[in-house]
Amino acid sequence: MITKRIIPCLDVRAGRVVKGVNFEGVSDVSSPVELGKYYSDSGADELVFYDITASFEGRRLFTDILREVASKIFIPLTVGGGINSVDDFDRVLKCGADKVSVNSGAIKRPELIHEAATRYGDQCVVLSVDVKRVGSEFRVFAKGGREDTGMEAIGWIKRGVSLGAGEIVVNSIDTDGVKRGFDLPLLEKVLDAVRVPVIASGGAGGIGDFVDLFKTLPTIDAGLAASIFHFGEVAIPDLKRTLKENGINVRL
Repeated sequence: MITKRIIPCLDVRAGRVVKGVNFEGVSDVSSPVELGKYYSDSGADELVFYDITASFEGRRLFTDILREVASKIFIPLTVGGGINSVDDFDRVLKCGADKVSVNSGAIKRPELIHEAATRYGDQCVVLSVDVKRVGSEFRVFAKGGREDTGMEAIGWIKRGVSLGAGEIVVNSIDTDGVKRGFDLPLLEKVLDAVRVPVIASGGAGGIGDFVDLFKTLPTIDAGLAASIFHFGEVAIPDLKRTLKENGINVRL
């Protein structure tokens, strides 16, 4: 049985970790360096670092903070924000990232996925997709959830995988920060559509939500969360022990 991964997410703005609800109303949380080290020491399986305003502000990702975070942790690091070219992949990987997450940059120029996968391998390319319901359709949003692209989400995810994305992060804007559980109907559709690892993001409010995620969708690879970890509502060792007790395979 594949080991399920628990992944804290650092949403970084102006050098600080922040968190909001439905991608809005963000508030300051902590230093990304301190939090990253804490999660690495606490048994997190991976860490995600998003520079959440890089694409919207049309600038490059903060590499100085990224280097410092990478130097303090001993788990795989995925980095995203303002990734628009293969040169951006190169720069972020040289700062210590293990994988690079692309979102708005791939929407603007889908060939970026193929170019990066060809150079660095599929396993290095993570397609992060911000999804929101619009009427009866799951729609892709860009620029940190600010812009409706008009694209249907499942079709875009399938295209991304065909271009070489080796992993998908599904960010549900509808459940983000609401703490009522992961968006299981959306995730089920994604799992039915692709055969690469899928990470669930958005909606975790407690340990039970992770149990529900892995029990309801046994082929999901990982659960990602932010605020419940940042604010001490859930400790990763406690979460993993409970998952183990429920027959879910995790690394203790």
